[in-house]
Amino acid sequence: MAVYDSVLKTIGNTPVVRLHRLAPEGINLFVKLEAQNPMGSVKDRLALGVIETAEREGRLIAGQTVVEATSGNTGIGLAMVCAQKGYPLVVTMAENCSVERRKIMRFLGAKVVLTPASDKGTGMLRKAQELAAAHGWFHTQQFRNEANARIHAETTAVEILEDFPDGNLDYWVTGFGTGGTLKGVASVLKTRSPKTKVVVCEPDNVPILGSGIPQVRDVNGEPESSHPMFRPHLVQGWSPDFIPQLAEDAQLGGMIDSVIGVGGADAMTLAKRLATEEGIFTGISGGATLAGGLELAKSAPQGSTILVMLADTGERYLSTTLFEDIPEDMDSDEVAISKSTPGYRFDVRPAPAPDTDDSETGDVALAAKALDFVSEVTNSSDEPVVMFALEWCEFCWSARKFFQRIGLSYRSIDLDSVAYQAGNFGGDIRKVLAAQTGQKTIPQLYIGGHHIGGCTDLFDRFKDGSLQPLLDAAKADYDRENAIDPYTLLPGWLHPR
Repeated sequence: MAVYDSVLKTIGNTPVVRLHRLAPEGINLFVKLEAQNPMGSVKDRLALGVIETAEREGRLIAGQTVVEATSGNTGIGLAMVCAQKGYPLVVTMAENCSVERRKIMRFLGAKVVLTPASDKGTGMLRKAQELAAAHGWFHTQQFRNEANARIHAETTAVEILEDFPDGNLDYWVTGFGTGGTLKGVASVLKTRSPKTKVVVCEPDNVPILGSGIPQVRDVNGEPESSHPMFRPHLVQGWSPDFIPQLAEDAQLGGMIDSVIGVGGADAMTLAKRLATEEGIFTGISGGATLAGGLELAKSAPQGSTILVMLADTGERYLSTTLFEDIPEDMDSDEVAISKSTPGYRFDVRPAPAPDTDDSETGDVALAAKALDFVSEVTNSSDEPVVMFALEWCEFCWSARKFFQRIGLSYRSIDLDSVAYQAGNFGGDIRKVLAAQTGQKTIPQLYIGGHHIGGCTDLFDRFKDGSLQPLLDAAKADYDRENAIDPYTLLPGWLHPR
């Protein structure tokens, strides 16, 4: 394995994999796994290309904020690149894009500004333009930036040629979002592998390329309005409501040999079949592109070699309709498997644990140090809210989330952390808590010296209004207007479906 100087050096060189169970007889069907890029999509290449080109050309300076409109994958790639290079990033994104994409970008340090779904792709694009103009931010302009296409010409296309030497690739199949992959790869294939036909897929109900109707643009070359053939569709990342300049360049430049319309149901089905029959985890766009490749295979000559681009990973779609019929709980078959052996079952109550207290009186001997510690921290006026917790306890994290939601500062004493391991100090503290409260569970919470109880006790007091006077008396600062239902913060497996 190579050792890399930064995560950015791991972008590209993604594998090509032959399909077996899904490949029609007599067709050599391959997929290129762009999910193998460090942030899980083909857009990592774009992000690196546009940022480093702007740096070289002096259009992006140290500390300048970067802004872009994206359905998610470009924003995630940019968030990675900007985090590594030290640029603040603001992403504009339509509100109907998957929630996990927002969370990933925010986790990487980006700010995500949502735009109304009704404004479609042009809305998030215009918001990015507004922000760039108002604040002097660098707008990467992924839909028309030549650096987007160039990075694919220099990397993706070269990798494909190396994987299919001697011009033995008959068809290259791709979708289009920005048009960067399409234009960059197609421009190289047309000169260095002229035998290879370029096939572009788009939703069958949104034939904006296949219609032949040109995109209306303003004096700056930006889309003036939505393309007349645009309709809402299932394939996030594909076919915005306008023809990107890079995609239009490829079309007008004669780089596209054919366009195939793909049904949304076929895209979903093929994404699932890729997972269950080939062990390849891709998103809706990957399923859609493969659906186009299989449609092409019906008319391709026997012995043809087809390469299909799989743009990203299925993890980008967990909150979408792609996963709506995938249950969180055990189904009937799984329950039957569980019941086929006697142990470790949810439907059988485990035997009670033996009492480990071996003292004659039944009283727990309190370690003086632990007793003094508990008394000191629970009566501190500087930190009136104290939680005795475990780092990996889900109920402790539910309480943490609650405190965060209402803006309440607190002290967490994580008894299983390294700080409390020496001499089993954390264990002694738990004995003290159990003796004083009569409760052996964790977390245990105190406010202003008053014992509150565990996580659900905390939530009950908040809901019935008895917690707030205790916080006020302890002079704790929090959001008094927040009416959150704290029970929504409990672990998901506790919520009945």
